[in-house]
Amino acid sequence: MLEAVIAHEQIDVLFQPLIEPASGRIVGAEALARSPVVPTAEQLFARAWAGGLAERLSRLVQRKALRCAAVWEGPLKGLGLSVNILPADICRGGYDEWLLDEISAAGIDPARVTAEITESALLSDQEAVAERLTRLREAGVRIAVDDFGTGYASLAYLTSLPLDAIKIDRGLVADIVGGERDRIVVKAMIHLARELDLKVVVEGVETTGQLALLADWGCDLYQGFLGAGALTHEELHRFVAAANAESVEAA
Repeated sequence: MLEAVIAHEQIDVLFQPLIEPASGRIVGAEALARSPVVPTAEQLFARAWAGGLAERLSRLVQRKALRCAAVWEGPLKGLGLSVNILPADICRGGYDEWLLDEISAAGIDPARVTAEITESALLSDQEAVAERLTRLREAGVRIAVDDFGTGYASLAYLTSLPLDAIKIDRGLVADIVGGERDRIVVKAMIHLARELDLKVVVEGVETTGQLALLADWGCDLYQGFLGAGALTHEELHRFVAAANAESVEAA
């Protein structure tokens, strides 16, 4: 059934806003896959992995997201787009050319696109991965490490790979208000990234207390239910329009 869903491109793409902590301005959105036949994205990709369909699903989501974002108008015009890249994607030869071809076909400025890779993608053939990421970055695509702090890859990749940002995993920020150790770890991660001239995005922000700390420590952007969950294109349009109006009023 899932193979037929993918073949007929019956996968929905939703978008979770990326928000500046201080201003509330929306600067981008992360593309997320949803299916009418599978309840969650995690279950969707787990089923795709089991059926040998993960790469097909991943590339379909990337293609649909790029083509949607390319024609955004009004309050969405020029908004950045983040797409998730599977380890199997970036570890396959020719993936970088494929993604650049898709960006060109969609007619979107590569500078608006951020490719998010997980730390696990860095555990196999790091030299080849670095070359592919370098080609993407030289073409204008930004590179971010997703779920930062949850993997086992060496921190050496922060200096050896062409990176623009890290995304701190939601599990690490859940208890930063009440947990001293969590607070120390996340604050240190943000400081390290700033010293390396990397942008910092924090996932899973759900309370104003978390956001206040993260803003004070220098977090650049956040995602989470405090701001918004995954939105349809129409919901994203309304959300960004409202956020823009609020930021103008606050100014």
